[in-house]
Amino acid sequence: MLKIALAQDDFLVGHITGNKQRILERVEQARDQLGADLLLFPELALTGYPPEDLLLRPGFMRRAAEALAEIAQAVHGIDVVLGHPRAEGDRRFNSLSWLRDGQVIGTYDKWDLPNYAVFDEQRYFSPGDQPLVIDVKGVPVGVIICEDTWTPAAAAAAREAGARIILSSNASPYYRRKHVDRAEVLTARQKETGLPIVYLNCVGGQDELVFDGHSVAIDGHGKLLPPAPLCEEALLCLNLDAETGTLEPEHWPTGETDDLPVIYHVLKRGLRDYVFKNKFESVVFGISGGIDSSLTAALAADALGPDKVLGVMMPSRHTSELSLILGTEQIDLLGIQYENISIEPIYQAQLKQLAEVFGDRPENFTEENLQARARGNVVMALSNKFGHLPLATSNKSELAVGYSTIYGDMCGGYSPIKDCLKGLVYALSDWRNGLSPAIPQGIIDRPPSAELRPDQTDQDSLPPYDVLDDIITRYVEQDQPISEIVATGVDEKTVRRVAGMVLASEYKRRQGAPGPRITRKAFGRDRRYPITSGWRDSGVFGAG
Repeated sequence: MLKIALAQDDFLVGHITGNKQRILERVEQARDQLGADLLLFPELALTGYPPEDLLLRPGFMRRAAEALAEIAQAVHGIDVVLGHPRAEGDRRFNSLSWLRDGQVIGTYDKWDLPNYAVFDEQRYFSPGDQPLVIDVKGVPVGVIICEDTWTPAAAAAAREAGARIILSSNASPYYRRKHVDRAEVLTARQKETGLPIVYLNCVGGQDELVFDGHSVAIDGHGKLLPPAPLCEEALLCLNLDAETGTLEPEHWPTGETDDLPVIYHVLKRGLRDYVFKNKFESVVFGISGGIDSSLTAALAADALGPDKVLGVMMPSRHTSELSLILGTEQIDLLGIQYENISIEPIYQAQLKQLAEVFGDRPENFTEENLQARARGNVVMALSNKFGHLPLATSNKSELAVGYSTIYGDMCGGYSPIKDCLKGLVYALSDWRNGLSPAIPQGIIDRPPSAELRPDQTDQDSLPPYDVLDDIITRYVEQDQPISEIVATGVDEKTVRRVAGMVLASEYKRRQGAPGPRITRKAFGRDRRYPITSGWRDSGVFGAG
């Protein structure tokens, strides 16, 4: 039997010294407590992933090389496969080093460098082209890195080099139902090679990305182990019978795979890590009695603890009594901190100051935005005075079409639900209430409203959310042209209107706060449209 340990851990980007300490702790635990023969770490564990332009700093690369040498010298009594960046002349590589008895006995450089969606590894790295297979207790073990698993070549090369098992080291960010895609990819590689494959993924939130863990393995007969813990650090362990190709889990807790709880936990992990890794201790945001701020409140209380959450009611002349009642009810349910600060005096002062300039022009969205920006100003004042991280509460449906106020409700340092369409916001709220009461049912049941003018509802300005979400999914996430969307039966005028709103709102989104990515195409790192552009989809504002 070959005993293999996997460090499903969170390695902070850029914190080489802290990551080194964590690596050495895991080496000691795997060797002394588990009796493992081999310990695998995630992709770029030494520096965290993705280090982005830190890789362009010579001092950063030098420190990574020094730390690797220090770790190698400390490794005895166990083989260790460690991910790190490597410099060779003017080129850099995304590498795995094989450490044994105080030395580096082999190095593997990642073959396939992803350059799509959130990835831009070709900006930093040169590709490798050689397999690495090393014997451990008489078993030839091959290694690959992340994207190498999603294409056939590197795994095939490891098999041709004599590997009896392949270890895949990953920093694989979450998107919805990704565990299903991973299982399909591993099944394909196993069928092609006939080999067991062990897939290790890291954990943790890093800006807009969340790494969900969910490590997985498939034996030589095509039997999949269930995904390991979701969004939790774990030292996993399994045993390989090289003769039969079977994998026996020794320490392999099973992770959640149902859709809504997975999404909720990913959002929660992303929020928690963004707050604490950036040295904040608490958050502040506006509580409106609406569904978006209510889900944000529940997430924040669950992620950080209610004592670290400040919700601020900021009523105006248009705030309904029901909103105040429901907002207060949720504050009591969650036990979060609370302030009530009316924006009416601020709003009145602004109207008075601007009256002469505005003259006799009729009221329009300007007066609505003044209220939203007054609220943003209050939130930022509390952030500055008390050191809270301000949270923006806009959802993806609103951000897509610009139904949000720049410097107002978009104001914040982090936006926890920015990649959640409105329908998903409601689904997550219902699911969370199934655990324990967190969001008053009245908030879920009432028609959504910005409450910036009398008797306002979102549907005064937008198509029904089920229609809007479908169009956004197709137009933004799937890049379907207008003609294809219309062919599904959606009203053509509505599709063209929504597409025009999406294009016109790019400048707002560019100035918005980061938030956790949960879809294949989130606003931010995924979707990089120019603000200034002559292109328009046919029929939106004319042909491009």
